Amino acid sequence: MHVDNKAILEEANAFVSKGDYEQFLTYCTEDTQWTFVGEQILRGKEAVRQYMAVTYVEPPKFNIEHAISEGDFVTVVGKISLKSKDGSTSDYDYCDVWKFREGKLHELKAFVITIS
Repeated sequence: MHVDNKAILEEANAFVSKGDYEQFLTYCTEDTQWTFVGEQILRGKEAVRQYMAVTYVEPPKFNIEHAISEGDFVTVVGKISLKSKDGSTSDYDYCDVWKFREGKLHELKAFVITIS
């Protein structure tokens, strides 16, 4: 059976864009690990759930420039805008490298840089 990891990621991220973070989490393994290079590591769905509750005050706005899929990996390059609790918006360039396991988001290595 062929698994289209890029399509799975696009489908999962559509839920993030709608603010349906619980549905997004169904696409993640229970032991998912998200590494934000130079910042923090989230281990497990509950840690990701808490991160999203704090960071995604409103659903983030993605502008995907490239999405490359090979084997168990999908790499996405783009821009993301996040609104903070005070209503201000911050813009970032990002590169996410996702590793899949059995059709689910298992590991994320994220490189995120503030756009000045």
